[in-house]
Amino acid sequence: MAVSLPRPRGQARPWLSLLVPPAAWLVFEYGLAAALRAGCATVGLWLGPAWGLGSLVACGGAAVLAPRAVRVEPPYAPTSRPWLARIALLGAGVFGLAIALQTLATLIVPSCAR
Repeated sequence: MAVSLPRPRGQARPWLSLLVPPAAWLVFEYGLAAALRAGCATVGLWLGPAWGLGSLVACGGAAVLAPRAVRVEPPYAPTSRPWLARIALLGAGVFGLAIALQTLATLIVPSCAR
């Protein structure tokens, strides 16, 4: 008979909030590149800003999830990895800034300039 130990609920949150912002940035980059090859007129009009807003929402969700992982109940405090949650919060800010600037670039620079 196997004994199952209770798993801390907040243990996966720092890892999730660490991995979501770079994934959102990567999907933003490759998705807009593929959309530019298909039809450049739609990227500048609505697709680029909408895709950027969706990626920013993903980074914002990771930024909201990261501090919640720092505040975990005392019995699970040693396994909660608060340093990882703080790094994830910093990463969400950096990737969010990169996505915001690239979204702004889709609004400023004409997408069919080449």
